[in-house]
Amino acid sequence: VQLQASGGGLVQAEGSLRLSCVASGRTFGSYNMAWFRQAPGREREFTSAITWNTGRTYYVESVKGRFTLSRDNAKNTVYLQMNSLQPEDTAVYYCAANAVAISRSPDSFDYWGQGTQVTVSS
Repeated sequence: VQLQASGGGLVQAEGSLRLSCVASGRTFGSYNMAWFRQAPGREREFTSAITWNTGRTYYVESVKGRFTLSRDNAKNTVYLQMNSLQPEDTAVYYCAANAVAISRSPDSFDYWGQGTQVTVSS
């Protein structure tokens, strides 16, 4: 599976962005998908994930109520709608996929997109 992330940019605090991650391959529907982020000098951090079968979603506490993750298996795409963005959300956002089990650990994901920069100004 190859992943292509897009949709990042510069936005003011309280603004919104929608990230997209398009996957190649015909088995996209069998992969759990997740978004991680990494700010300069910090470790890669889990933000959200969605299961391949039920579409159940998981979020880190800091983004609950602001971020919404969804997937369209027909388009091989996952979307991360980010609302009420704050400066602390500034990071490079990576989408990731695995076929085993949903996880919050980056080590559990086998496939990664190239990352898209999100910058939130105060």
